[in-house]
Amino acid sequence: MIRREFITGLESAAAWPVVARAQSTMPVVGYLSGRPPADPVLAEFRRGLAEIGFIEGRNVMIEYRWLKGHYDLIQEMVTDLVRRRVAVIVSNTTTSVLAAKAASQTIPIAFIVGSDPVQLGLVSSLSHPGSNATGAAILLTDVAAKRLQLLHELLPAAMSIAYLVNPTNPGFAEPEMKEVQQAARSLGLNLLVLKASNPSEIDAAFATLVEQQAGALLVGGDLFFIGQTGQLVALAARHAVAAMYSYLQQGAAGGLICYGASLAYTHRLLGIYTGRILKGEKPADLPVQQITRLELVINLKTAKALGLTIPETLLATADQVIE
Repeated sequence: MIRREFITGLESAAAWPVVARAQSTMPVVGYLSGRPPADPVLAEFRRGLAEIGFIEGRNVMIEYRWLKGHYDLIQEMVTDLVRRRVAVIVSNTTTSVLAAKAASQTIPIAFIVGSDPVQLGLVSSLSHPGSNATGAAILLTDVAAKRLQLLHELLPAAMSIAYLVNPTNPGFAEPEMKEVQQAARSLGLNLLVLKASNPSEIDAAFATLVEQQAGALLVGGDLFFIGQTGQLVALAARHAVAAMYSYLQQGAAGGLICYGASLAYTHRLLGIYTGRILKGEKPADLPVQQITRLELVINLKTAKALGLTIPETLLATADQVIE
């Protein structure tokens, strides 16, 4: 989302008839997402809301804000949602959740984060959040080391591994990078850290990867990279690079190997929690759900195109094999 598009959206919203707004009794949810607008998990969020009795356009309105990797717009978007006094702010990126928490101590926040929300200062504890924020925590940064280990198991001869990270989302990038660097040291691997926050920087990262002769690529868990899955998969195929991804849907899109949580489940849970808050429950009393079920997806079609043979031990542990 470029700034012009965002400002245009604000002007359009400001132009709504005042009478119509006054007549509306529907609560408004501010949905701030780092995922692409067409992402299928949005349907799961709406499904969760519906389970609690809220249907968009019927008895709840949703104000959407799409980051599209432009984390520099987070503060502007959060400030606007707070100014509009939305009933709940919903967010699925660590940096935007932190920004929302800093902007308001009273507006309820329903979140999905990829790091420990206690360490982030969002909640007092998982069982008793004690604040205006609650939601789900996915073990993204914690399992980054496991992803590197799986990639090493797939390609034991590759002693130099590239790691792609989005530096504009430090609330997520820094703890994940710490985990990956520590894992690389323990495995005796040389880690080539590559940074990208837009498509051209991803192109440049692959050029560096090829120049430095890295044996494989670990794609960070930042949500920006979901929106760039097509580009990442195409570049990996063009340069014959074996790549590990963080989200299961990236395997279906042609990614070689993925290890992560089901985002369909977590976004449905996010919708349920949002609905419960709209019905009057306090975030302080709703336990943070820690998502611990992780799945391994291996794309054999991609492996064949790369000329790779997947070890039987790895295939045996896969939850899904795409042929």
